[in-house]
Amino acid sequence: MTDCFRKLRCELIVLISCLVLGTLGPGFAVAEDTYPNRPIHMVVPFPPGGSTDALGRQLAQEMAAELGQSVIVENKAGASGNIGAIQVARSSPDGYTLLLVSGAFVVNPSLGAQYDVKKDFSPITYVATVPSVLVVNPSVPAHTLPELIDLIKKSPPNTFNFATPGTGSVQHLAGELLKREAGIDLTHVPFSGAGPAIAAVLGNHVQIAIVSVPSIKSQIEAGGARAIATTLSQRVPMLPETPTFVEAGYPSIVVDQIQGLLAPAGVPSDVIEKLNKTSVSIIRKPEIKEALLEQGYVPLGTTSAEFASELEAHGRKWAEVIRDGNIRTED
Repeated sequence: MTDCFRKLRCELIVLISCLVLGTLGPGFAVAEDTYPNRPIHMVVPFPPGGSTDALGRQLAQEMAAELGQSVIVENKAGASGNIGAIQVARSSPDGYTLLLVSGAFVVNPSLGAQYDVKKDFSPITYVATVPSVLVVNPSVPAHTLPELIDLIKKSPPNTFNFATPGTGSVQHLAGELLKREAGIDLTHVPFSGAGPAIAAVLGNHVQIAIVSVPSIKSQIEAGGARAIATTLSQRVPMLPETPTFVEAGYPSIVVDQIQGLLAPAGVPSDVIEKLNKTSVSIIRKPEIKEALLEQGYVPLGTTSAEFASELEAHGRKWAEVIRDGNIRTED
């Protein structure tokens, strides 16, 4: 009896341990702790201090308050966002590692990045978009897009060039779209960020630049650059007097610089749904929406399915532009 008792006691200890640790099979329904029960890490694949980093920290602070857990921003910069994206793609699909991306995220795979947007990630929400604008140095005698295109066509080859924050940026691809749709000759001059590109057009080292609206708004207002056309389908609140490419007769030139939140592929659907509801409710708060608009963002806050559809559409669009323009990262 003593041996039987000892055996029974050992089995009870094992059973109780399994119940506590939640390691029993599907036949034993053990309730798991509610998500989230520990800090969440939000990877921003760019250096601290940039626009995506600022958005990430604002969103992380609000999400922490809503979810009752810390949301820690981690900057994993490098390779146009590829390093951070790959890290998140390889992370555990438990909802505790998130990725806040910018426009290059959907472009990079067509330029050789080692991740697949659809297979490696679970979209959460399209947080906001950042509009871009084509500007010219004030010495350029053109005030509208038709005038600029006419001027370029009447000039000798290689007369005009355009600056962007870098090869493969959405601003670069917007310029390639313009070249294709308008049939004009423009030489791309890539810089290492918006700041140097803006300095080049302000100093008249290049005649044209395509950069984000927030990065050049103050120079436009000061008269250092002339805004010609913006890249969204509707006019930008920060530049209400500037027409869009669509209004100027180029409906295919609609360029959204994505700011979106994702998780690794395989995160449970209920976790994605909770993260979506939380982030969308934050984006739609009047004070948050107003703050984002003041910073130059156009707040969105979509469903995860809508964001997945947008990512796929953007990927197809830019892959075609990259292929047609024979664009390489070394360009």
